[in-house]
Amino acid sequence: MDFTHLAELGRRPGLPRLLEALGNGTARFVGGAVRDSLLGQDAKDLDLATTLSPYEVMRRCGAAGIKTVPTGIEHGTVTAISDGQVVEVTTLRADLATDGRHATVAFTDDWKLDAERRDFTINALYWNPAEGRLHDYFGGSEDLAAGRVRFIGNALARIAEDHLRILRFFRFHARFGAGAEPDAEGLEACIARANDLMALSRERIADEWLKLLSLPDPSPTVRIMVETSILAPVLPEVSVEALPLLAALVSAEARAGIPPDPLRRFAALLPRDPLLAEKVAARL
Repeated sequence: MDFTHLAELGRRPGLPRLLEALGNGTARFVGGAVRDSLLGQDAKDLDLATTLSPYEVMRRCGAAGIKTVPTGIEHGTVTAISDGQVVEVTTLRADLATDGRHATVAFTDDWKLDAERRDFTINALYWNPAEGRLHDYFGGSEDLAAGRVRFIGNALARIAEDHLRILRFFRFHARFGAGAEPDAEGLEACIARANDLMALSRERIADEWLKLLSLPDPSPTVRIMVETSILAPVLPEVSVEALPLLAALVSAEARAGIPPDPLRRFAALLPRDPLLAEKVAARL
């Protein structure tokens, strides 16, 4: 793995100042910023995990003249704005209870416990800028290199904690998966718990579904979801007969140089029935 882009994270404008304010060794980059940087991609959303409490984060940032916003302080998250750079700073957490939609958490200073509550191994990678060291508790870097999206621990249990992970599994597979088939254990668990999607709010489902359709070519992954009835509990209108239309649309967009449009792609997957389309739109 090339750590060049990771090393650059801590040198972005505003970041040295923020890291110094928090204190050497108290914070590590985590999640998408680390994952994408390892792939040589530009990390757009920056997240720091820290052993400090959210109130201590606010105190230290305030003393350094860095603005903070308590965006999710009950869950340990503070948004820090340092020289225009926006960073989500979240205290290490462990789950106390989950119901498939929400989690009750406790703050901790144990990095591995924080990693254990995350969804996939490729999202549980931590970069310590003070040491220049990658912390990988579950083989996430190997999975990333292999193009494999794998749940941390027992896939069925992780989905029971947060049902949205079913859709996230397929979205991440569409983006990072190197093979035609997703991880077998993860796929089996998603099929077994597909009905859990009905417990989610329509806003969460729509957001994740449209993110998937926004990817360069989601059609192979959507085909797997339709053929395994993953979507049936929440989007039964999407049928296998419409899959060639999605693939054709993706190809046409690429040839014409048109950016992906998730709503246009979603429309391609629905029957040509305006009343039905309105019904689906109202539901999502």
